[in-house]
Amino acid sequence: MAKEIERKFLVRGDYSKEVFESHHIVQGYLCHVTGKTVRVRILDGKAILTIKGPSDSSGIGRFEWEKEITLQDAEDLLTIAEPGLVDKTRHLVRNLDGVHVWEIDEFHGDNEGLVVAEIELGSADEDFIRPEWLGEEVSMDRRYFNSSLIRHPFKDWK
Repeated sequence: MAKEIERKFLVRGDYSKEVFESHHIVQGYLCHVTGKTVRVRILDGKAILTIKGPSDSSGIGRFEWEKEITLQDAEDLLTIAEPGLVDKTRHLVRNLDGVHVWEIDEFHGDNEGLVVAEIELGSADEDFIRPEWLGEEVSMDRRYFNSSLIRHPFKDWK
C-alpha cells in the first residue's frame, strides 16, 4: 500500500498560462467515515477505485490504494454511492523547481468558485517553491477534503 503525502492550498491568482494538461473528473464516495474513504472516480473515461486511510500525525500523509476498474463498473458503483458527486476540472502545472507538479482543481456545480492546488511530496518536511498564485494552506482543514465537499458544498459556506 502506498503512502500519499500531499499539501493543499487555496489558489489566489492566475495560473492558467502555466497549465500543460487538463482533465474532467467526476467522483463519488461509496463509504466515508472520519478519516477513511472509498471513492469511485471517472477521469476522462478512465475509472479508478480508491481506498484512503486516516491521516497520520502530520495531517498531510495517509495510506492510499488505487485500482483501475472498468467504466461500466464505476458507473454502476456511482448509482449506490452516497448522495452527491464532486465535479471538477483538474489542471496540471509544473512547479518552478522542475520536480513537482501542482494539481489544481477547479470545482463545478455546488462547489463552483472553489479552486484548490495540491502538491504531492516525498516527505512531510520536503521543501518546494511556492508559485505567486498560491494562497493559504488548507491541508489540515477537513472542509476542503473532496469527501467533505459532497456533504457540505462550498455554496453553503457563505
